[in-house]
Amino acid sequence: MHIEAFRKYCLNKKGVEETFPFDEVTLVFKVMGKMFALTGLAREDFTVNLKCDPDWAQELRESHYQIQPGFHMNKKHWNTVAFEDGLDDELLIKMVDHSYNLVVAKLKKSDRELLGKL
Repeated sequence: MHIEAFRKYCLNKKGVEETFPFDEVTLVFKVMGKMFALTGLAREDFTVNLKCDPDWAQELRESHYQIQPGFHMNKKHWNTVAFEDGLDDELLIKMVDHSYNLVVAKLKKSDRELLGKL
């Protein structure tokens, strides 16, 4: 999956905004103000950091060399995923959805209710 397809997919999810909170080359996707995906635009390889359940994160890392512990992130809860290195788009979308859903589940009840109305 290339970066524009990834970007479009993220932006089509409810309550998502794209931001550059760290610098002008680190693109961050947030749902209701909480980060669920980020990527470095200046990097040669297109990789994305995604939040992940720790057990599934470990399973993914053991099964796919393209998935590593999160670069500059909590390695228990985040993976860095090489998006253009042979992983199936279906798996990539599943990981993006999983990250988004984990963040949504931790939102305040009022924010989840607001998100449901969007």
